[in-house]
Amino acid sequence: MARIKQIFDEFMEGSKLFGELISSIINLLLLSFVYFVGVGLTSIFARILGEKFIDDKITKDSYWEELNLTTQSFKEYYRQF
Repeated sequence: MARIKQIFDEFMEGSKLFGELISSIINLLLLSFVYFVGVGLTSIFARILGEKFIDDKITKDSYWEELNLTTQSFKEYYRQF
């Protein structure tokens, strides 16, 4: 009886290791697919349309941009949302 329990325990341990290996492989494949489809297609469409998500051109000695803030009426500040 002890021998059967030992065989069963070893089988369960082997099944667990096999399941973890398969889940790691499937996760790698799925996440790679999602990354390449999501990021890759977004990059391709952005390049086709000429869209830049980050302004990387240096126009002067600093990356700071001018905000050109103007004062607004009191009612516009009161009802912001």
